[in-house]
Amino acid sequence: MTGLTEWAYPLAESLLSDPLPRRWKHSVGVAERARTIAPILGADAELLEAAAVLHDIGYAPDLAKTGFHPLDGARYLRDIAHADERVVNLVAHHSCSWMEAEARGLREELEGEFPREHAHLNDALCYCDMNTTPNGVPTNPVDRINEIAGRYGPDSLIGTFIRRAEPEILASTSRVLERVAAEKRQPT
Repeated sequence: MTGLTEWAYPLAESLLSDPLPRRWKHSVGVAERARTIAPILGADAELLEAAAVLHDIGYAPDLAKTGFHPLDGARYLRDIAHADERVVNLVAHHSCSWMEAEARGLREELEGEFPREHAHLNDALCYCDMNTTPNGVPTNPVDRINEIAGRYGPDSLIGTFIRRAEPEILASTSRVLERVAAEKRQPT
């Protein structure tokens, strides 16, 4: 899988940096967060970093077909970019996307087209995304959830989804931090 990040960064930049510079900064920040937890990912560290920098490409104006960015991004990666299947699946399922897909009436499509990756990888990508501000700066998941709900409005589809997903987002973060702490306790 060597070279996956060398492929992913320019692709994400080409899709996001000009039309959505703030989204690009966020994606770079999420990938930076992925590098900080690389020790708990082992051979999947590069896979997660590539998925992290690509996770929001579905917002790119040229890719937005359904208006549901995880599905639009994953379809582009699968059908046009011919990306690694595991990267595609992580992008499709990032940050509790199944809950938003359900609210949009797209859960069957999402889950029918894209199988979920291992839970520890889904947790890791959720952790990276929900611990990064829209400007790419580290944050915590509570502030990030509040920011999302505030930006979209509490009664919007996204505001409702993010509040519904909050317990799972916090649980994902907790599981990742437990793994990081356990890794630090390992004798070297």
